[in-house]
Amino acid sequence: MFILRDLLTALQTPFSTPSLGRERAHWFVFTRLAVIVPLTSSRTSNVLRSLRTWFGLDLSQRRFYTFRASSKLPWERLWRVLWSLIPAPRVAGRLLVVWDDSIHNKTGRGIFGGGFFHDPTAQLNQPTYPGSQSVLVIGLLKRVKGRWSCLPLAFRFYFMKKDPQAKAPTAQQDGRTVPVQSKMTQAVPMLTAVARHFIGLPVLGVADSGFGNEGLLRPLRLSAWAFDLLSRLRSHIPLYDRPPERTPGQRGRGRQYGTRLGSVSDPAVLDRPLARVLPVFLDGTVRQVQAYDPVWVLKHLRCRVRVVWVFRKSRWGALFTTDRTLSVEQIIEYYGARWTIEAGFREIKQAIGSAKSQVRNAHSVINHLNFCRMATTLTWLYADRLQADPKRRHVVKGRTRLASPPITLI
Repeated sequence: MFILRDLLTALQTPFSTPSLGRERAHWFVFTRLAVIVPLTSSRTSNVLRSLRTWFGLDLSQRRFYTFRASSKLPWERLWRVLWSLIPAPRVAGRLLVVWDDSIHNKTGRGIFGGGFFHDPTAQLNQPTYPGSQSVLVIGLLKRVKGRWSCLPLAFRFYFMKKDPQAKAPTAQQDGRTVPVQSKMTQAVPMLTAVARHFIGLPVLGVADSGFGNEGLLRPLRLSAWAFDLLSRLRSHIPLYDRPPERTPGQRGRGRQYGTRLGSVSDPAVLDRPLARVLPVFLDGTVRQVQAYDPVWVLKHLRCRVRVVWVFRKSRWGALFTTDRTLSVEQIIEYYGARWTIEAGFREIKQAIGSAKSQVRNAHSVINHLNFCRMATTLTWLYADRLQADPKRRHVVKGRTRLASPPITLI
């Protein structure tokens, strides 16, 4: 409990010193504890019941709901304080930042950020375009007690163009319509804010194929911070050899691309005999992986990249990175660690219970998700500061490493 006390005491500093600010800081700490404890979901009514029962706070329903919908909570300063509490954030001299979007299913009308977004993970008995919220999240990849974890750092709501243009109630905040921004446009300021906070550390962004393109890499490269990208290649992307060396006295501009080598799927079949077996740390253990790694040029990124083909039985996958100093083992391990953000989406929606809340007001929705995502980061920091490895809540024979979700630790 002393670890939580130190973490929560530091998170009280961004609040103002007058009595009202001290009161918000007091309620903020106990609300944070009520969200972390896994005995109930983070539905607002359950949190209020927990504050009254466990901590003995004399709170009226009106005052608590006013606090949860407050526009005065300093979330930007709170997140920066939390970033400063992360011990040893670098991995091999760089920050590993991962980002992806998540769907939060919602029922009802007038919910801020609500719409009918496409759900690629929908089952056959589920709607493909459910009523939901689309949230873009960035997180920090870090090893905690021998396993990879994803610590949420920031998030933004994504709105379809038609809702702000129609001035829909779900796209209104403080009487103003939210601006129309793509997911790439929203990711850039969040990533630059992280790079500005951890100044001096190069950032390696790890993303799936949907975000691994020039639309995100180019504006990041134009900023004052050092960014590189690690992602997966789609099978139809064309590959080019390195351009030939210029001959002495050659006139005109040199070639930017060499011979076209076909699409990604072509070398995957032809060059498989060149693959070598490498030990890679994946899923908490060292696995033997077959991989092949040339250096080629991607026309849609307009730069040289290192492409790694990973083979498993009859299947294959192609990874690429603009940071050509990475080894093959690092490329495969870092991309394999990207899956922890997907596990984080599950624990936030199910273990913490963010998907069960039906708040509708813009500030209520934003505060609710900030509470839930900050709870996940706090729990990982708690696990990282423990002297001994925490025990698994549900014991499994043959498994001793820390399990996900981390919310089961407290």
